[in-house]
Amino acid sequence: MSTVLPAEPAATSDLFAGQSPLERARYVAGIAADHAPRHDEAADFPVEALAALRETRLLGLTVPVEYGGLGANVDELLDVCVALGRADMSVAMILGMHCQQVAAVVGHATQSLRNALLPGIAAGRLYLASVTTEAGKGGHLLTAGSRTDRSGTDLVVDRFAPIVTGGAHADGFLITVQPPDATSPSQVSLVYAGRDQLSIEESGDWQPMGMRASHSVALRLRGQVPADQVVGGSGQFSRIAVEVFGPLAHLAWSAAWLGTAAGALSRVVTLLRTPAGRGRFDLASELLLGRLSAARQKIDTVHALLRHTEQAVAAAPDVSAPRVQLLLNALKITASQECHAAVDLLVETVGLRHGYLKDSSTRLEAALRDLRSAPLNYSNDRLHQADGRLTLMDPEVRLVR
Repeated sequence: MSTVLPAEPAATSDLFAGQSPLERARYVAGIAADHAPRHDEAADFPVEALAALRETRLLGLTVPVEYGGLGANVDELLDVCVALGRADMSVAMILGMHCQQVAAVVGHATQSLRNALLPGIAAGRLYLASVTTEAGKGGHLLTAGSRTDRSGTDLVVDRFAPIVTGGAHADGFLITVQPPDATSPSQVSLVYAGRDQLSIEESGDWQPMGMRASHSVALRLRGQVPADQVVGGSGQFSRIAVEVFGPLAHLAWSAAWLGTAAGALSRVVTLLRTPAGRGRFDLASELLLGRLSAARQKIDTVHALLRHTEQAVAAAPDVSAPRVQLLLNALKITASQECHAAVDLLVETVGLRHGYLKDSSTRLEAALRDLRSAPLNYSNDRLHQADGRLTLMDPEVRLVR
C-alpha cells in the first residue's frame, strides 16, 4: 500500500506571492471574522477559513521552501496565530495544531515520507489533524492504549479518539498508537495515515461552551498503512513529544489565546472611542481607566513571556532540560489564566450590554467562553504536578535567559 495524497486539486500558482505570512494571515482573519458568529452558533467547522488557509498557502507556513512552503520560523508562526486569534480563536488553534503536525513530519519523518507529504501541504492540499486523545487518559501524550497489528509490511490501525480537532475535515492524520511489539503503554509510535487510507466513523455531538468552531468530534479510524509512515521510528514518539509537540503546543496555543485577548481589548477600545461610546461611558472614570490598564497589563505580560519563551527554546541546546520545560509550562499556565482574566475584566468594564450579550460588536461573550477552555486544554493541574517534580530536579533554580 503506497502513500497517496488527497485527490483534491490545488492551484500551482501562489496568488499571494510577495505577501508576508502576517499579511496572508490578516486576509484569512478577515474571512474568519465574517463567519465566526455563525460557526459559533452552529458549533460547526470554519470551512471558509480553511479554504482561505489553503488559498493563502498558510497550511504550508512552516514547510521548508525547498518543498514549496513559506519556510516561516516559529516567531512568524506566533505572529500568524496572534493575528488569527484576534478574529476567531478556533481558527488560530486549528492552524497552530496543524503546524505542530507539520513540524513533526519535517523534523522526524523519513525522507520518502517528507517527499510525499510536504509538497502537498505547501500547496494547500493537505490539512493535518492530531489524534492523541484516548478514552481514560485524556490528552496525555506519552502513553497509548491502542495497539497496531501487522499485515505483511503494513500496520493495521484501529483507533478511537474522543476529541479530534478538525478531524472531520482533515486530509491526513498523525496518530499515536502502540507498535505491534509494544510491552507497555509508554511505548508509543506516531503514524501518518491519509484520509483515503482509512475508514472514518464520526460519533457523538460537539456542543461545548466555547471553541465551538473547532468541531473537535470523536472519530473511529480504521485502516492499514505502510510501515514507512511511522514518523520518528517505532516506539520513539516520546522524543517528538518533548522536542516538537509540547513546545509548539504551548507556544502556538498561547499565541492564539493572546490574539483573542488582544482582539477583545481592541474592539472594546474602538467602541469606547466612538461618539456613541463616549456618550455611554465616562472615559475619565478612574474605575474604567484602571480596568483598561489592568487588562492591557495582563496582555502585555503574556506577550513578553511568549516572546521570551520562544527565544529561549530556540537557543536551548536541550529543550528537555528541567528549566526549559518549566518555562514552557509557565507560559501555558500563565497565558491560559491571564488572557481569560483580561477578557473577564473587559466584561466588567463595559457591562451587560457590550460585555455579556452575544450581539455586541465587542464579541466579549464568545471570547470569554473560548478562553475558558485554555486551562483545560492539557490541564493546568497536570502541568503543575509535572512542574513540582521538575522543580525538585533544579535545586539551584537556574533561570532561562
